[in-house]
Amino acid sequence: MYRLGFTTIVAAPLTVAFDVARALGRPWPVPLEEVESVRPVRDVYAAGPGRGWRTLTHTRSFTATPEGTRVEEQVTWDTGLPGPLAAPVDRVVRRRVLRSMRRHLDGYAAAAALQALDVVQVVGAAIVRGDRVLVAQRGTGPLAGRWEFPGGKVEPGEDDLTALVRECTEEMGVAVLPRGFLGEVVLDGVVAGGAPGASTLRVWSAHLAGGEPVAHEHRDLRWVRAPDLEDLDWIPADRPLLPAVRALLAGPRPDATGATS
Repeated sequence: MYRLGFTTIVAAPLTVAFDVARALGRPWPVPLEEVESVRPVRDVYAAGPGRGWRTLTHTRSFTATPEGTRVEEQVTWDTGLPGPLAAPVDRVVRRRVLRSMRRHLDGYAAAAALQALDVVQVVGAAIVRGDRVLVAQRGTGPLAGRWEFPGGKVEPGEDDLTALVRECTEEMGVAVLPRGFLGEVVLDGVVAGGAPGASTLRVWSAHLAGGEPVAHEHRDLRWVRAPDLEDLDWIPADRPLLPAVRALLAGPRPDATGATS
C-alpha cells in the first residue's frame, strides 16, 4: 500500500469548500465511487483496478480554521504486484498522482474562494469578562426570546473580524478585540436570500476594549457563568459552540488589555 498526503487552506467556509470539492470531483482518469460522505467534514471515494493500481482510495477531511477551511487529502493505492515489480510501477503512479493533484488543488482553491464571495457569512463573538461570557436574547423574528452570541452578517468586501467588530459596535455600542477562533457551525436555513445550508456561523472569543454593552437590537444581554449556559434556550446554531465556550471560561483569564494570567 502506498500513500500521499496533501493539505490546502481554502479561503471559504466549510460548506463551500466541501460543495466545490464535490462538484469538481477527483483528478483521475477513471471514475471513483462514493464510499462515505458526511457534509461538510469528510468524504471518501475509491476505484478498482486501472492504470497501474489494483485499488485507489481518495479521502478528504474539512476542518474550520481562522483563515478558512483546511482540506486534508490522502490518496492511497495498491499496485497488487510483488516487491521487485511493485517499486518501478509505484514510482510511475506516484509521479502521476503528484502531477494530477497539484493541478487539481490550484484550481480547486481558486474556485472555492470565488464561490465563497456569493455566500453570506455570519460571525459571532463569545465576549469574556472574568469567569463570565456575554449572551444576547433575540428580540424579534421567529427565534425571539432565544439566546445567542452577539454578531451578525459579513458585508461584501469585509473580512470576518472586521464584520465582528462592526456588529458588536452596532448591536451593543462597545468596541471588542477578537482573540481565538472557537469554531464553525452550518446554518441549515436561508441566509440573506442564499441557498439553504450554504452559510455558516463562525465564532471567535473576544474581550471588551471599550464601553459597556447596551442592548440596542436585542431584548436582553446577560453575563453568564459556564455552569449556567445549558439553562438558556439557545438558538440551534449557537448551541454546538457551548463546549468550546465552557473550555474558554475554564482557561486563563484575560485582563483588561487582553493578556492572560
